[in-house]
Amino acid sequence: MTAAAAQPIAATAQRHLLLNMTANGSLGAEGDDLLVVRRGEGPYVDDTDGRRYIDGLSGLYCCQLGYSYGPEFAEAAERQLRELCYSPLWTGSAHPTAIELAERLSRIAPVDIEHTFFSSGGAEAVETAWKIARRYHALRGEPGRVKAIARRGAYHGLTVGTLSFTDDPGLTEPYGPPAIDTRFVSNTSRFGLDPQFADDAVWTAWLLAEVEATILTEGPETVAMLIAEPVQNRGGCITPPRGYWQGLRALADRYGFLLVADEVITGFGRLGEWFGGDRYDARPDMVTVAKGITSGYAPLGATLVGTKVTDVLNRPGVVLNHGYTFAGHPLSAAVALRNLEILERDRVLDNVRALQGDLAQRMAALKDLPIVGDVRGTGFFYSCELVGDLDDGGFSDLARAGLIADLIPRRLREAGLLARVYNRSAPLVQIAPPLISDRAVLDRIAAIIAGVLAEASARI
Repeated sequence: MTAAAAQPIAATAQRHLLLNMTANGSLGAEGDDLLVVRRGEGPYVDDTDGRRYIDGLSGLYCCQLGYSYGPEFAEAAERQLRELCYSPLWTGSAHPTAIELAERLSRIAPVDIEHTFFSSGGAEAVETAWKIARRYHALRGEPGRVKAIARRGAYHGLTVGTLSFTDDPGLTEPYGPPAIDTRFVSNTSRFGLDPQFADDAVWTAWLLAEVEATILTEGPETVAMLIAEPVQNRGGCITPPRGYWQGLRALADRYGFLLVADEVITGFGRLGEWFGGDRYDARPDMVTVAKGITSGYAPLGATLVGTKVTDVLNRPGVVLNHGYTFAGHPLSAAVALRNLEILERDRVLDNVRALQGDLAQRMAALKDLPIVGDVRGTGFFYSCELVGDLDDGGFSDLARAGLIADLIPRRLREAGLLARVYNRSAPLVQIAPPLISDRAVLDRIAAIIAGVLAEASARI
């Protein structure tokens, strides 16, 4: 498609399409600033002007397999649609593809997790986890467990319910008080903290003591669940110290709340394991997933539920009054099954394990740049936290507008890389490349970031 033909598409979008998380009215009358992606191949996407980019964010942490498996997924989708286009998982009804997928997930899920409740996406999966937690406690005679614990800076979705677990005033305040009473505890970032916290044992003990103090202050009998990502996305790929997840498990067992691992981003190979929590010996009661479950080839979410919980929910006569019209849609379930087959057949997780050390070294080298304060992450999931022109390491308004909001994202795109540049709270550059990326692609990603941040460093 020519540049002349692309312009009307952007202009049409400006007239008719409301984009997510976007200042829609600031895109220009003709949508001049809008990136319109036309096609994809391998780890690359092309825009409507014919420019090619490395998709350094896997769409939105979704496209584990990149963009070249369309024919295989199309075949799976066509076979399913020829047989059955739709059937709900509602009031005693199911269909074979969802049943097969639930069984398949049970074989790779963390220990003691055997059941799946399907939804359409990640926020719905998290909302489901909350409702299941509330139902579980009520059935056990503890209806007073009405509070949640989440971590500072966390993002768990944008529905009215999941906003309660999301610690970002810019996202929450426009919609009023939270629907769910939630307390926030520290995330596991050590950047800028006292050097004593470089020791995992010291940091883990401090974090768990804070969680326990919060539980005791609120009253253990009021806490329904604690939700956390194995590696926290918001705030910049924040990894946990050794012993942290084991400590959360011990606190959940001691005080009776449910432990939920939000794996919407970290699941299905992002950290080199089927589930990111497996890397840290997490033993959650529930796991929420979406994104990588289909590698972005169809929408699907799921809440994986442990036997401790389902033993209560599945008591005779108990009704789980919750559901979604498109939960476990036959097409999406068929795509998810084919996705799991390809991930295993093509040894995609092995690719992450083989190359994650190289990526870690390339990303760690960025700390030599003056603008880079910290590099965090693991697997194929990394962030650079940036430091600026003020004495405390922050950015003046002028530098933030010139560098974080303009120069860095613009130069990355001009160099052929789509990455995430945060201009909220901590300034970050984040990558989550497709899991099929080879060493050359990963090296190119790191080289582009290094070049752009070197230019930005010279302007501080």
